[in-house]
Amino acid sequence: MKRRQFLKTTSVLPITATTGFPLSVDVQAEPFPVPPPLAFREERSTLKITGVRMVRPRPKRPLPEYTPAPGSWSTGGVEVANPMSIYPKYKAKRELFMADDLGPEAVEITTDKGIKGIGFGGPGAGFVIEKHLTKLLVGEDPFDIERLWDTMWRSTLYYGRKGLVVHAISAVDLALWDIVGIALGVPIYRLLGGETKPRIPAYCTGNDSEQHVKFGFRKLKLAIPYGPADGRDGMKKNVDLVRRTRELLGPEGEIMLDCWMAFTERYTLDLAEMLEPFRVYWMEECLPPDDYAGFGRLNAQIRSTRIVTGEHEYTRYGFRLLLEYKAASIWQPDMNWCGGLTELRYISALAAAHDIPVIPHGGWRGGGPHYILAAPNAPWCEMFLPPPGGPPEVYQRFEEENQITRGPDGIYMRPPDRPGFGWELVTD
Repeated sequence: MKRRQFLKTTSVLPITATTGFPLSVDVQAEPFPVPPPLAFREERSTLKITGVRMVRPRPKRPLPEYTPAPGSWSTGGVEVANPMSIYPKYKAKRELFMADDLGPEAVEITTDKGIKGIGFGGPGAGFVIEKHLTKLLVGEDPFDIERLWDTMWRSTLYYGRKGLVVHAISAVDLALWDIVGIALGVPIYRLLGGETKPRIPAYCTGNDSEQHVKFGFRKLKLAIPYGPADGRDGMKKNVDLVRRTRELLGPEGEIMLDCWMAFTERYTLDLAEMLEPFRVYWMEECLPPDDYAGFGRLNAQIRSTRIVTGEHEYTRYGFRLLLEYKAASIWQPDMNWCGGLTELRYISALAAAHDIPVIPHGGWRGGGPHYILAAPNAPWCEMFLPPPGGPPEVYQRFEEENQITRGPDGIYMRPPDRPGFGWELVTD
């Protein structure tokens, strides 16, 4: 067809050589059909926040009480390396130096339509919420999550940015997401874009390895017992723990190590070298969380395993520093601490842009599974199995509540399909 004939038969007039875009369109051309608006498209949320209070939620069906089997790491009687291990007075138990009860960490937000949302934060969250954040929330629309997050963040910059202030923002943020999910009648993972995987591979944290393997886990994270203060003998004991776990798991299972801010660079390098025969998947939180340069050096020098961190990091700005220092191969934000689901989405997007997996700390707690199910770069979920020695009901309930299934690679789980986060909790 010649150019003159083409122009007579098309509704779009010729385009200029400089712009590359049509200059005009034949008004007689048949328009594309426009679908009718969805029923809610023109509606705005009419919900208003009427109350904010700190609560201590409990399950609707509490588990039976029991005494864990002797020697379980979860009893507190087993030594675990920690930042205070250099001081003999505090070495044996974390409870010896950790803060006493700082008050409730969960918040319940009520709306004028009777919808209530619950969110979990971290230690100290209640004080900030009660004394400051509540006045920014009452009367607001809980659907305005982004604006409310930004309001809370900006208003606390002069005394916050990390720690308990962000714990408080996290709790409020999660409660708002819970309200929105309940109001719309959908689980949170649907609001995040739906499923990217049919179920979530899970790993188990703790040193009750025989129980965990018997339950079906093929990915285990060990709490390392000894640090630099224990010298070469302690390091050999750490290696022996990993060796025994590898023998228990076999060659195909994965082993991770939780070092909980207890090591130095030199100790980490030496331990990593000694552990090479046992194929450790990662070493976690080897250094104090603010030592970005140290993590960067470890990540560059150690090739036998992955260096990961992020449990005690806060907001997109902290994780940007991890990125700038190339400090970790995997990021581990905690949804209840890092700024809630709203901020976790920003952190996850930053990681995705650089092909960094995100495996949240304590991922099975709270709303973590909803995020993991919906995030393509979140491959695993951390879990804690109830301590050994309990009646069968304890472990059966654990399976039911976490929708656990078993496969060739171990344990899988799913979040609840109930609206919001799907909490089944009672508040006083």
